[in-house]
Amino acid sequence: MNAGWIEDNLKFVREKINSTCQAAGRDPNNVKLLLATKTVSEYKIKQALEAGETLIGENKVQELQEKYSLLQNETVEWHFIGHLQTNKVKQVLKFVTCIHSVDRLKLGRVLHRELTKENRKLDILVQVNTSYEESKFGVAPEDTLNLIKQLAELDTLNIKGLMTIGKLTTDDKETRECFRLLKSIQQQVIEQNDPRVEMDILSMGMSGDFSIAIEEGATLVRVGTAIFGEREYPDSYYWNEQFSIRDE
Repeated sequence: MNAGWIEDNLKFVREKINSTCQAAGRDPNNVKLLLATKTVSEYKIKQALEAGETLIGENKVQELQEKYSLLQNETVEWHFIGHLQTNKVKQVLKFVTCIHSVDRLKLGRVLHRELTKENRKLDILVQVNTSYEESKFGVAPEDTLNLIKQLAELDTLNIKGLMTIGKLTTDDKETRECFRLLKSIQQQVIEQNDPRVEMDILSMGMSGDFSIAIEEGATLVRVGTAIFGEREYPDSYYWNEQFSIRDE
């Protein structure tokens, strides 16, 4: 297999990020690219790392553990971007510097308990279900400010911003509305002026909609298939609740 195609795909995605930022009057340096590597092989990931990428996001705890072991000699910053059950918290904390999917107080408290034992802090994003789809995880938009206020009481958690998954639809308008809603929630949190809370990161946009997300203010986009090709499993395997165990 010609390894160059991953580098070509990365170049295309980077150019798309740059052109979208320029058209929107934004600085491309203010948008980070996270490689969404669910089901992606070690070989493919290494090609991306050799091309200069360093930020990886995983959805499944077991897959994160396996890839961390295989790539531990590489320069990688690991984020967790999938639904996190409380009984998997200890495992995840061994590997990641940021969790994008904190969507309930119970999870925040378990994270705080384990982090307190280790005398450390962790960056987190609050996941918001901006599409109101039952198949999506995330706090309801109208409950987000209250959840952030509660999480801010847990001093091991560095709240850095928000995350959402745009509505999986061919209607760009509906997708855009999800991203605009997250941006508006960010502004509401900023207006609260809580010194314990930062709102620098808007993690939104994936392979099919990252340009729209950037236009609406994304500072971090999570791109997988546009770089690595189609996955072994469909996105529903990772995002749909029927494949996940809720722990409350």
